[in-house]
Amino acid sequence: MSTILTDIEGTTSSISFVKDVLFPYARRKLPDFVRERGQQPAVRRWLDAVAIEIAASACQDSVIVETLQGWIDADRKHTALKALQGMVWEAGYADGDFTAPLYPDVAPALRAWHAAGQRLAVYSSGSVPAQKLLFAHTDAGDLTALFSAFFDTEVGGKREAGSYREIVRRLAQPADEIVFLSDVVEELDAARAAGLRTVLLDRRDDYPQPRMGEAANGHPRVESFADIRS
Repeated sequence: MSTILTDIEGTTSSISFVKDVLFPYARRKLPDFVRERGQQPAVRRWLDAVAIEIAASACQDSVIVETLQGWIDADRKHTALKALQGMVWEAGYADGDFTAPLYPDVAPALRAWHAAGQRLAVYSSGSVPAQKLLFAHTDAGDLTALFSAFFDTEVGGKREAGSYREIVRRLAQPADEIVFLSDVVEELDAARAAGLRTVLLDRRDDYPQPRMGEAANGHPRVESFADIRS
């Protein structure tokens, strides 16, 4: 049984959804969220982590929120920010403020692969809880049951070969039986260095200029999940 390991942003979902919907939503909702839930232990631990990061252990929550909003603007990959964003997004999904759009070829392919007995897994820079939220609230329905594993940068950076070796270890499967799907060539390079097979998703909505030849750096290139022969 092979495993298909997929990225999210730019691979299953448009880059614009995260940048144009999720990030602005979290930025807008953070002040009210912290005001209403800031004393809950699960929230407080991350707010305190931010305070320590900015060397202001006794600073007001308003200062912490401003810091978090600045990190969102800078697209900073910080564990506390990811955790808090995930909590805000969870409320947004629950309230029906948005659903996660998938490329139209994604859900049919995922369902077909799963039905054929292939294992599906996710590796994204977004936190595992945020990944599960997204796939639980897609415009094609709840797809979480299709996946057997979720990985985030807790295993390491996505452009580091060691991260993929750790995923191989956790999946307990030969590396060459795992296919990694991503829109980022440097991530695919790292996965290939760890022995995984790779496929470059070259979504024309996100990459109007096709990445052919040297730009694909030897990775098989497709524009749709429907073109993947796993």
